[in-house]
Amino acid sequence: MTRRLALVAKKVGVSEATVSRVLNGKPGVSETTRQSVLTALDVLGYERPTQLRGERARLVGLVLPELQNPIFPAFAEAIGGSLAQQGLTPVLCTQTRGGVSEADYVDLLLQQQVSGVIFAGGLFAQADAPHGHYRRLAERNIPVVLVNAPIEGLDFPCVSCDDIAAVEQAWRHLSSLGHERIGLVLGPEDHIPSRRKLTAATAAAHAAGAALPAEFVERSMFSLEGGQAAAARLWDLGVTGVICASDPLALGAVRAARRRGLVVPADVSVLGFDDSAFMNCTDPPLSTVRQPIEAMGRAAVDLLHAQIQGTRTHPGELLFEPELVVRGSTAPPSVA
Repeated sequence: MTRRLALVAKKVGVSEATVSRVLNGKPGVSETTRQSVLTALDVLGYERPTQLRGERARLVGLVLPELQNPIFPAFAEAIGGSLAQQGLTPVLCTQTRGGVSEADYVDLLLQQQVSGVIFAGGLFAQADAPHGHYRRLAERNIPVVLVNAPIEGLDFPCVSCDDIAAVEQAWRHLSSLGHERIGLVLGPEDHIPSRRKLTAATAAAHAAGAALPAEFVERSMFSLEGGQAAAARLWDLGVTGVICASDPLALGAVRAARRRGLVVPADVSVLGFDDSAFMNCTDPPLSTVRQPIEAMGRAAVDLLHAQIQGTRTHPGELLFEPELVVRGSTAPPSVA
């Protein structure tokens, strides 16, 4: 007990006597200090005293599918900063291959009595994935916000970058440069944002009086290696421009072009999606469609905080406008 008092006191920056007063429900402690002590208990993994367990912690689960794609650390930074401004502490839950599953993380967060959960990517974005752990959160009335895909049948608030607008911008850009054989590198078939991008590309091709051949659409896991393999097949089909569903996929497409002796953008053009960190430093600098990460992160936290405060939020999806960023990986196609 003495060691626990000392560790919590050091974490918060108060005396052990102050921590003891909080744990025993004694007066003479400000509400801010009281909440800080309770949060420190949660962060350090200590159980709250029985009389305090009915209160939810000032902790918020932030669940990310991975950290290798730089867009997810960017979301974590934006969301974490906004949570701190609301007096909330993020608990980062990152999935690793063969590690703790998303459902296991949800169980752990429920045990910690978190105030809410923000999912910035994950199984909810895959229509065919198991969604039972999301329903558990709904049944317990835990505030939840999703980023970039809603879950059908659950009225969680959602903030998304407009995938339709993103592909329309990318397609218009390549078309304006003179590209007619445009391909796509997307995520798995049940990935909701990828489905939306395919719908938009099909409509854009139709509006131009053409069709989007099925062989011009490649599916891949979201990795550089996956993008390389998928784009290699498109380059072999004579595609001259590729729109990718993430920046790592686009970097893989650039690598695949080079392996085939093609020069980007003199021979073929590549467009990414996200505008994640350092895309202006690649060779060539990557043209991409930027997600408004800061605005989306603030909106996600505002929606979550409103639910925590008991304010009714309108279920549904807030769509944020993307921005085309033209750099050095796109140019008119070479004349054969």
